[in-house]
Amino acid sequence: MSGTSPALTPPADARKPVRHADAPAPGELLGAHYGQCFGCGGEQPHGLHLEARAGEGVSITAEFTVRPEHQGAPGLAHGGVLATALDETLGSLNWLLRTIAVTGRLETDFVRPVPVGATLHLAAGVTAVAGRKIYSSATGRIGGPDGPVAVRAEALFIEVKVDHFIDHGREEELQAAMNDPDQTRRARAFEVNP
Repeated sequence: MSGTSPALTPPADARKPVRHADAPAPGELLGAHYGQCFGCGGEQPHGLHLEARAGEGVSITAEFTVRPEHQGAPGLAHGGVLATALDETLGSLNWLLRTIAVTGRLETDFVRPVPVGATLHLAAGVTAVAGRKIYSSATGRIGGPDGPVAVRAEALFIEVKVDHFIDHGREEELQAAMNDPDQTRRARAFEVNP
């Protein structure tokens, strides 16, 4: 991205990201981190239903198809929905680090319109880690993984403890997530973005 803000520039002492030994294997579908998540949850009727797959290193690919309920201008995806798709994709990278993190900053460039019915092909990777800060970038293309760039973003995620969610979340949803018998889903419910 051109004109990246200083907040998204890793410091000189930042280190290269390291994929966690227990991260999903390259090509593995990551699945929803929480069923009610607007970005990836299958229980959200109007959500994006974004599907992400682990890539090599600390990278992922993801896809979502723009439906009529995602439009802003007639026949085109709403910019906020596209920003959500980028945020969700970037947040999913944290699963490869096995880190709980939330979005601290997201800068998005809208390069070309994305029509209803199009599938947005996203690719994202972590570029650096400095203390609790995780720097990452993503690109969304239409027409295929090598199609023209439609959107791109750079982000800063901040590592947090699970207390962040307990202190700020709604009791009903927190209890439902904490009571999930699937340990992986329970852990992933607190993965990204509130």
